Amino acid sequence: MVGLAAFTLCFAALGSLADPKPPTAVVCDKLLTMDASDRILSPGMVWMEGGRLSYVGAPRAVPAGFERVELKGWAAPGLVDLHTHIHSGGWGDTNDMCRTVNPELRSAPALRPANRKLEVACAGGVTTLLGIPGSGTNISGFGVLYKAKTSGGFDSSVMAAVGGMKVAQDSNPQGRAGDFGFGNSRASMSWALIDVCERALGARRDGRFDPALEDLARVLTRELPVLIHTAGSDGVVNTARMWKRRYDTRCTISHGSFDGWKAAKAVAEWGVPVNHGPRTVDYYSSRNGRVNGTSAEYVAAGVPLFSLNTDSAVIPQEEFFLQGSMSARYGAPSYQMLRAVTIHPAQVFGIDDRVGSLEEGKDADVVVYSGDPLDPRSRVERVWIDGELQYACERGGQVF
Repeated sequence: MVGLAAFTLCFAALGSLADPKPPTAVVCDKLLTMDASDRILSPGMVWMEGGRLSYVGAPRAVPAGFERVELKGWAAPGLVDLHTHIHSGGWGDTNDMCRTVNPELRSAPALRPANRKLEVACAGGVTTLLGIPGSGTNISGFGVLYKAKTSGGFDSSVMAAVGGMKVAQDSNPQGRAGDFGFGNSRASMSWALIDVCERALGARRDGRFDPALEDLARVLTRELPVLIHTAGSDGVVNTARMWKRRYDTRCTISHGSFDGWKAAKAVAEWGVPVNHGPRTVDYYSSRNGRVNGTSAEYVAAGVPLFSLNTDSAVIPQEEFFLQGSMSARYGAPSYQMLRAVTIHPAQVFGIDDRVGSLEEGKDADVVVYSGDPLDPRSRVERVWIDGELQYACERGGQVF
């Protein structure tokens, strides 16, 4: 009986350590919801309970049991980046170079939650990332959607182990796309991509389960999205034609840099989103004697759900906000650029029911800045992910 009592006491003690933290109410000077109504509240308040937002609105009385936090500054949703490579913490990218197409591969096993690069990303206000394989081959596999938490393991960080397919249809795969260089031209890249897509569709049509092609088949039936690395105007058009007109997938062009903006009108007419960056100006091929703000050109053409990326670590993940700042500096509407790093990428990948805006019922991913989130003079004050405090500037930059 004594042993049983001691065991029961220890179990109770362990249970008390695992008890969830009390719900939190945050009051700030200004709150940017980034929702469909584009509410801007001054001042504003959010309640975080059980990892979700239970109230978003004007300040009001806080229920008993809440921790009330009052902060100077602006609150906004956590930033969402769809093109990143820091999930392994700098231990190498996932990029099998043996074959031209690798639709059976996934980057999820390479994820190292709470690695140092993610700690710094969190301190920069980035809370949701798509960690994707590299672009050495035409299909390098499927990326993992996860949170930039500073503690915890795989299960607590991952939103979707199979988050979306990564395709590279231009630039990087040329001359080195596996299969003894078969993918070294745009013609052979297109052939390889169409061939594997037709095989995946054929397997579905014939009722055959092919594990190597099943995730690709889910892309072709619009169950999963696809992100396509492509650059230059010819690459952008060819990519949009294949993945929207030929197969009608939930495709997004990623990069679209250099003179890719010159094809913006065609892409907009076909309704293809663009996830732009990390190069957001064009002075290589402008031929008009000036630096062109390419984000502004895509937005002006009417490209739907325009978003930005860092291609981290090409651009440091913590500088994601700066992609919006510089895009605005070169002519894009600043509020649209804030949408380009929050709600738009979430909508593109179908995770806007959880992240990208501050709305009741969504994940409690909240960032408080000292000022405008896109102003380089502002700093991140605090970051909550799933309602848990992950970073606090006033504690010497300590990450929890």
